Order: sequence, then C-alpha cells, then structure tokens
Amino acid sequence: MRLEPLYQRDREQAKKEGRQDLIQRLLNRRIGKTDASLIGRIKGLSIEQLENLGEALLDFSNVADLENWLNQQSI
Repeated sequence: MRLEPLYQRDREQAKKEGRQDLIQRLLNRRIGKTDASLIGRIKGLSIEQLENLGEALLDFSNVADLENWLNQQSI
C-alpha cells in the first residue's frame, strides 16, 4: 500500500484548514464575529476560493459584503 496519496490528501486538508482559520480571524477583525451559517459556507469553499476571499475581505465593511461575496461564489 502506498502511503504517499494519503499524506498528500492530509497535507491538502491541513492547508485548507489553515486558510480557513486565517480567513476567519481576518473576518472577525474586519467585520466582527460571523455566525455559524456563514462559517459553514466558508468551510465549503475550495482553496482557490479561500484565497480569493482573503483578498476580497480587505474591501468588506460589514457582514452584508461577506454574504454578497459568498452568494456570488455559488453562481
């Protein structure tokens, strides 16, 4: 059994979780505490979407901006 694919999957998951944590901290600082439903939506984003959110959140001024951004991702 080759363990390399398992390690790769674990690394990718750790990378995604790290980005999610960072995005959450940045959002809390920028727009305040976000509710559980928004956190759940953020956790469903791909790594690329998380990177895009990291850039976009610099322009957010309230929770509505985050909600609008998330709604545009499901289009």
